[in-house]
Amino acid sequence: MEYTFTLKYRLPMQDWEPDALAERLGAAGCDDALVGIGQPGRIALEFTREAESAEAALLGALSDARQAMPSARLVEAAPDFVGLTDVADVVGVSRQNVRKLMLSHATSFPSPVHEGSAAIWHLAEVLAWFRAKGGYPLPEPLGELAVVTMQVNLARQAGQLVPRIGKEVKALLG
Repeated sequence: MEYTFTLKYRLPMQDWEPDALAERLGAAGCDDALVGIGQPGRIALEFTREAESAEAALLGALSDARQAMPSARLVEAAPDFVGLTDVADVVGVSRQNVRKLMLSHATSFPSPVHEGSAAIWHLAEVLAWFRAKGGYPLPEPLGELAVVTMQVNLARQAGQLVPRIGKEVKALLG
């Protein structure tokens, strides 16, 4: 199956040479990625990768990117974080319709990861909710991919916890 996803990285400025980066990425097996280098010190790799599973595609791409850019730090794996407009596009309804569903099913609709002037959800959780609700055509590879990107982002965030606090949080969460 074919999976399309994006890996966003931060690079130290001493490793920021776009031509050399592109060459290293190709040599490391990232020749199936579109490279975005608009902001110095940041790089986005949009992969379209054939694999047996979303997990295999994403983990392979992470490994290839690490080989090409050992000093890079992963910022985000996408698709994961979405707003109401993103959800509406995936589900094939209007943003207002998604908002109405969210408000009318407040106890079962997934909680946002971030609330503010714009709320943000994990795509995997929202897709699971729509799948359970039924009646919406959802692209299956996207659901599988959203679960894996969410897991990668959560693991990345968990790795940033101070070890002592991380153990305490794990104990409190069960």
